[in-house]
Amino acid sequence: MIDEREVISEKTVLIGIISQKQDETQSTEYLDELEFLTLTAGGVSVKRFVQKMEKPNPKTFLGVGKLEEVRDFIASNNIGTAIFDDELSPAQIRNIEKILDCKILDRTNLILDIFAQRAQTSSAKTQVELAQCQYLLPRLTRLWTHLDKQKGGIGMRGPGETEIETDRRIIRDKINILKKKLITIDKQMGIQRKNRGKMVRVALVGYTNVGKSTLMNVISKSDVFAENKLFATLDTTVRKVVIKNIPFLLTDTVGFIRKLPTQLVESFKSTLDEVREADLLLHVVDISHPNFEDHIASVNNILADIKCADKPTLMVFNKIDAYSYKTIDDDDLTTEKGKEHYTLQDWKKTWMNDYDVPSIFISALNKNNLEEFKEQSYQEIKKIHIQRFPYNDFLYYEFKEEELEE
Repeated sequence: MIDEREVISEKTVLIGIISQKQDETQSTEYLDELEFLTLTAGGVSVKRFVQKMEKPNPKTFLGVGKLEEVRDFIASNNIGTAIFDDELSPAQIRNIEKILDCKILDRTNLILDIFAQRAQTSSAKTQVELAQCQYLLPRLTRLWTHLDKQKGGIGMRGPGETEIETDRRIIRDKINILKKKLITIDKQMGIQRKNRGKMVRVALVGYTNVGKSTLMNVISKSDVFAENKLFATLDTTVRKVVIKNIPFLLTDTVGFIRKLPTQLVESFKSTLDEVREADLLLHVVDISHPNFEDHIASVNNILADIKCADKPTLMVFNKIDAYSYKTIDDDDLTTEKGKEHYTLQDWKKTWMNDYDVPSIFISALNKNNLEEFKEQSYQEIKKIHIQRFPYNDFLYYEFKEEELEE
């Protein structure tokens, strides 16, 4: 029986390497993520190709022999797109295209394409378009090749389709225009942030697809778009929330990812400013994901890059309802207990117990432990609130709360 998804989706092959910087386990994890990115973009992965090498070939990324193997598979299975797990140089793309004779995408281009699909507001669309133009500028030769072949689908949305008669000068002019537009948008968003007064600001941060938007909906009783795909939320959403007697602003931000394109970090400055100006970060983690510790490290690295690593943080380990672990029989004396055998209670006794940052285990979808989460959030927000407001103001909030209860 033919998979219905294959009929309507673009067929792709995924290509990665095992190198000194990336062992076999990491390569598999990255390709799993790349497959999820491909699915999110509207494609379907048919086969993976992996080659062991000390470092990528500067001319063709893979060895020529491996590329010929990929070419034969593509030709015999009517594959339209090859997606590489690392960013390719313009020269690599041109050389690979000559051998494979199909559309070539790298991880950066794929992520940019997903952002182009998901952008809804003028701000997000402008930021994505700027990132795309910056990516396309050194790759105009590749773009012209694809326009000659009239290929569409994944990776060809946005400027690639609309700037058909362009040259480098026009692309540079476009980049300058978009940068000026973003300066205006940044000023407008800065004014909006100032107009929010001195209320405590809380930002949801975390790896993509960990349940930030679902948690936002539960806490704020709003209707933020949430979906089991990468980068389901792209536009920043801010809601006023009250827990007990303290009002605060809760912001849902774009999810982070490993190998996040530098173009996106630069162009999404206004979005990241919401994180920079937050008083408290709720670092949401999908504890059901086997690589959640790597996700935490990736998010912390990005937070460090944007000078937010030292902000007060509450670790929120989400999706406990989906968490599973392997069991060991009592009479099995050969199997050593590893992380895959840890129960949630075991995890709580590990580094999480000694972590300087407070943590809570919840399920936003099933609303498990939400009251404990609200209480812990309240205590963290209260510390900031008391520092910011005179004590009389805090008593005023308590008095108003008592009035409402009456």
